[in-house]
Amino acid sequence: MAAAGDDIAGYKDIATGSGDVPIGAHGGRGGAAQVPPVAMPEIRSLLSLAVAAVVIAALYFAQDVLIPITLAVMLSFVLSPLVDLLQRARLWRAPAVILSVAAAIGVIGLVGTLIASQASSLTVNAPAYARTIESKMQGVRSFAIDKLGAVTREIGGRKAAAAITPGAASGRGGAAAVPPAPDAAATLADDGRRAVLVEVAQPQTSPFALARTILEPILGPLETTVIVLVVAIFVLLQKEDLRDRFIRLFGSTDLHRTTMAMDDAGQRLSRYFLSQLAVNTCFGIVVTLGLWAIGIPSPAMWGILAGLLRFVPYIGSMLAAVAPLALAAAIDPGWSLVIWTALLFVLLEPLVGYVVEPLLYGHSTGLSPVSVIVSAVFWTWIWGPIGLILSTPLTLCLVVLGRHVKSLEFFDVLLGDRPALTPVESFYQRVLANNPDEALAQAEALLADRPLIDYYDAVVLEGLKLAAEDQARGTVDADRVRRMTNTMLAVIDDLRDHVANDDPAIGIAGAGGAIGALPGAVACVAGRGPFDDTVSAMLLQLLAQNGVSARAVPHHAVSREAIGRADIADARVVLLSYLELSGSPAHLRYLIRRVRQRAPGAAVIVGLWPEGEAVLSSPDIQRAIGADRYVGTLREGVEAALAALDSTAQPAAAVA
Repeated sequence: MAAAGDDIAGYKDIATGSGDVPIGAHGGRGGAAQVPPVAMPEIRSLLSLAVAAVVIAALYFAQDVLIPITLAVMLSFVLSPLVDLLQRARLWRAPAVILSVAAAIGVIGLVGTLIASQASSLTVNAPAYARTIESKMQGVRSFAIDKLGAVTREIGGRKAAAAITPGAASGRGGAAAVPPAPDAAATLADDGRRAVLVEVAQPQTSPFALARTILEPILGPLETTVIVLVVAIFVLLQKEDLRDRFIRLFGSTDLHRTTMAMDDAGQRLSRYFLSQLAVNTCFGIVVTLGLWAIGIPSPAMWGILAGLLRFVPYIGSMLAAVAPLALAAAIDPGWSLVIWTALLFVLLEPLVGYVVEPLLYGHSTGLSPVSVIVSAVFWTWIWGPIGLILSTPLTLCLVVLGRHVKSLEFFDVLLGDRPALTPVESFYQRVLANNPDEALAQAEALLADRPLIDYYDAVVLEGLKLAAEDQARGTVDADRVRRMTNTMLAVIDDLRDHVANDDPAIGIAGAGGAIGALPGAVACVAGRGPFDDTVSAMLLQLLAQNGVSARAVPHHAVSREAIGRADIADARVVLLSYLELSGSPAHLRYLIRRVRQRAPGAAVIVGLWPEGEAVLSSPDIQRAIGADRYVGTLREGVEAALAALDSTAQPAAAVA
């Protein structure tokens, strides 16, 4: 372990420039790579902004048409499970739809009738309630004035009290001038005539005007309700036909993806609506029982309103508590009913919001908490209170579309609850930002349920591939490459404790022991790329975990000029690391030839991390290069090294 740590520390010197690592020539490209020009991102961005502006404007100005259609579609999602249940009971689709819509209308009418009857019972005692509230407000006002006067007298004393008396506040030195009362004679005109009083008589209201005044506030909601019910009936009747038309219009070229998207959206929305309906219904029942136990009149009405208002996110429960609190203050001369009512809502809402909802659908909607807040603000601005109620299901539809439609993926990134970056991208971002602490924290979180070698293979090697690609394209300069290498080496060095504490049962079952006990049994030779030294550092740790003594050999030590002095003559296994291998592998063939001349008895293993699929799958190319074995992962590399050590140790044991 100490030797491995020393080699990692030595790599930091190489990364800072003490070695002759050819940073400018990576992967055999022979010079600085040219970055291909991007195809006019300004026009594409402007077009996207224009489309977004047109869509938002259409949502705002066409809300009279879009709101009923949206409500009808949402109602069809709620009633669709009931329709399917009736169809499974061998009922035709049309009667099943009619019965489902009739049941919805009946429930709505029953709820409205119950609310009206409960509200009418409160009107009888309304004057007494008003007097109780007025007396309480007077008592609160008197209490506040007494307390304010006491505080004022305590702070300012008698002078402060005298300063606020009437007349003392005026510093003009005299009484204010009072305008004289108008003379009665002033009402006479100059010509001696008196003014005539004119009385404006209200015209008699016709029966048609009175009926219009009464019915006009009702006709708008009634019209919207009729449109919603009619559209919902047709959506339920033509569900399969509408699905096929949608697929033909948007997804005929990819039926699988479109079908998966529609099924996912339907299942998520139906599950969300049914779960929310069940939760809010139970919330209203508990509120009804609680208010009945406290002694609040008409508890069923307040429970129904609480269940309905809870469909409004965040503020629905607070709005539902206002009326019961006001009624509790009106019927009780004291404050005990108000306190008990407030405690009911204060205790019930967190219990439902933070315990019941996450268990039912909080983790299945796929929305982040921030997106729910932002969507509530946006849809309220666009469609008002109806938009606030529909904000969560509408945002859920956008997230589902973003997960299945590539051009709308930004919805899933902005509004979804999945991580914005994969572990590989997150690791590479922290390396680019030169932040080894955050990279180490991410590594420790991932290592909680996997061995170190799996983390190196699945995350670090893939991140190194991204770094090698950016370096080859010229998007990162030499100075940033050195900083990135230092960051990676620092993270690998800090993970040495995980090597010591890793469970061998989930690691690699290797030879270890006497096989690798000789100093430098494995020589890890880095390739020409600037990040190949990092791969060698990981190999040192993994080999040490399996009891194998290994040494690190930088690339410049096996060059034509320095191969005669390379410290690999006594190595049993030489493991060459190439993070990227493109173009002609002639340089790799010549490198293997030099290694065999320096260490003729060593097994040569070439690790292509994770490029080189053509080499790994082509026996002809493998024979031309001349290595003993080719591997594509660190696990395969360590297993190959252990197998080679085992094969070289068996003849020695037989001779002894």
